[in-house]
Amino acid sequence: MKLTDKEYQSLYEKASPNSKWGKNCLWAFFVGGAICAVGQMLCNLYVMLGEDLSDARTWVSLSLVLFSALLTAFQVYDNLAKHAGAGTLVPITGFANSIVSPAIEFKSEGFITGMGAKMFVIAGPVLVYGTVASAVYGLILVLFHLY
Repeated sequence: MKLTDKEYQSLYEKASPNSKWGKNCLWAFFVGGAICAVGQMLCNLYVMLGEDLSDARTWVSLSLVLFSALLTAFQVYDNLAKHAGAGTLVPITGFANSIVSPAIEFKSEGFITGMGAKMFVIAGPVLVYGTVASAVYGLILVLFHLY
């Protein structure tokens, strides 16, 4: 079956609906902001409980990772991510979700070949390229004495 350019364009437009980018941006902004606000509230709480600011920030990171892992396990985080998109992806909670999701998905294959092998399928490239990029940037700083 040979299609003309107009026929192909018509089929293409039917198959790919327009995205609601304004709504998506608002959802991402508010959900990402809400996650950051929860982090700030936790930080304030830990400081009120007697932790110094540096330790409180560490506890906030640990708490957000734990909460996101639990919400991922109960499929709440994934449902939220369907609406909020990058709002759930960017903070530390998105990274925790990218580790926990494959682990849950492949747990039926066993601890080693399932969870252990597949846990970093999504987050692995982020770790590799983040580490390589930081090493390259560090070398640039050392070579050009930019620090």
